[in-house]
Amino acid sequence: MKDMTRRQFLGAFGALASVAGLGLVGCSDSGSGEGGSDDSGSKLAAIKDRGKLACGVKQDVLGYGFLNTETNQYEGLEIDLCYQLAAAVLDVTYDEAKEQGLCEFTAVTPKTRGPLIDNDTLDVIVATYTITPERQEDYDFSTPYRTDSVGIMVMKSSGITSMADLDGKIIGVSQGSTTKDAVTQMLSDQEISATPTFQEYPDYPSINSALESGNVDAFAMDRSTLNTYMNDQKELVQPEIEFGTQEYGVATKKGSDLSAVVDDTVNELLDNGWMDEEIQTWLGASA
Repeated sequence: MKDMTRRQFLGAFGALASVAGLGLVGCSDSGSGEGGSDDSGSKLAAIKDRGKLACGVKQDVLGYGFLNTETNQYEGLEIDLCYQLAAAVLDVTYDEAKEQGLCEFTAVTPKTRGPLIDNDTLDVIVATYTITPERQEDYDFSTPYRTDSVGIMVMKSSGITSMADLDGKIIGVSQGSTTKDAVTQMLSDQEISATPTFQEYPDYPSINSALESGNVDAFAMDRSTLNTYMNDQKELVQPEIEFGTQEYGVATKKGSDLSAVVDDTVNELLDNGWMDEEIQTWLGASA
């Protein structure tokens, strides 16, 4: 996480803003937004004035957030979730939000997604963003909408067949992710005598290219992400070892009056079965 000094300042300021913001949420849920529409700190008012929801999403994770180069359109579970959030904030139906294009999508990486919330470039981050206690100090998170775990992918020709074989190997991970800590903790918990080194990359395609070219020995990330790059030349190392549970949530600015609307919407989609259907549609898996 970057810019901690600035965030601490924002957090101190946000402590006061959040108190006022709680009063705004109840009014805003009705769709009128009258109670705080002229408040310069109201995210709901800003979004309604703009007429679109600014969403940070992935562009390279199949099933979640993926930019289809043939159609130049974003697609996936998290893209559909963004349209549901836009519908809730802008008081339209889900279909209307999609048809009218009421989401503005910006591709984010683990390194960029936080700062873009901080500076109000984005309203929400819906980008396989893992909820952690540290991140919850800086941002508001919705109820988790999906749970995943970490995997370690290697080339079948590498000769790596067990976690112990990772000793002295280089594992590629994404900048700003929690993956390195998850792998290190797993090796300790499993009492596996292996000490790999880690190389950080700015995005997933870069890690995959490094794996295929032999610049790293393994690619560690959430299993859903790894599925994007899996083929018959690659495999997971000991997939039966499940570790690094990742709960994905929608992130919003700390103390924002948008946060409660987002959380209410996610919970409604979990309760009415919409999220289960999306997971089946895009990931071919049960919730």
